[in-house]
Parts: sequence; C-alpha cells; structure tokens
Amino acid sequence: MPRPFPREFRDDVVAVARRREPGVTLRQVAEDFGISEASLTNWLKRADIEEGSRPGQTRDEVAEVRDLRRRNRLLEQENEVLRKAAAYLSQANLKLGGSPK
Repeated sequence: MPRPFPREFRDDVVAVARRREPGVTLRQVAEDFGISEASLTNWLKRADIEEGSRPGQTRDEVAEVRDLRRRNRLLEQENEVLRKAAAYLSQANLKLGGSPK
C-alpha cells in the first residue's frame, strides 16, 4: 500500500483546487499534482468536514474516540483481573476455615 501524502501537500492541493480559475476542472488540478481525481475529491470533502461546513467527524474527534476506546479496553482488562483476584482470594479464605470473628 502506498504511503499517504503529507498533510501539508494535501492542504496545498485543496487550496489550489478551491482557488482554481473558472473552467479548470478538478481532474486537471489532480493531474497537475500527480494524484487521482478521486483522491482530490476525498481531500476536499475531508477539508469541508474539518472546517465544519460539512457534517462528519474531524481528525481530533476520531483521535479522541480511538483513545477512549483504547482506555476503555484497558480498564475492562484491569477490571477482569481484579474480579479474578477477588474470586481467588475468597476461595482461599473459605479453604482456610472461613472468615475470622
């Protein structure tokens, strides 16, 4: 899979595409930069989302959701460890003769 273009490059191409002269197509702009028209269209949509002029999740929101999912997964694993430890310790306590009085 090819490496993605740097963000600065994408931002520059989007700026040029938005400022293009009347009669200049997206295909021509894409060819001038050596990218596909579909890529340019996707970059324009993503830029609209980032600017808030189109509904969707921004990069920051996507990163936050990813981090929250990672944190949630870690907390669930920690909770499971504690649950198993509590079960083990309660079984060990029963084998030693019950609870102290």
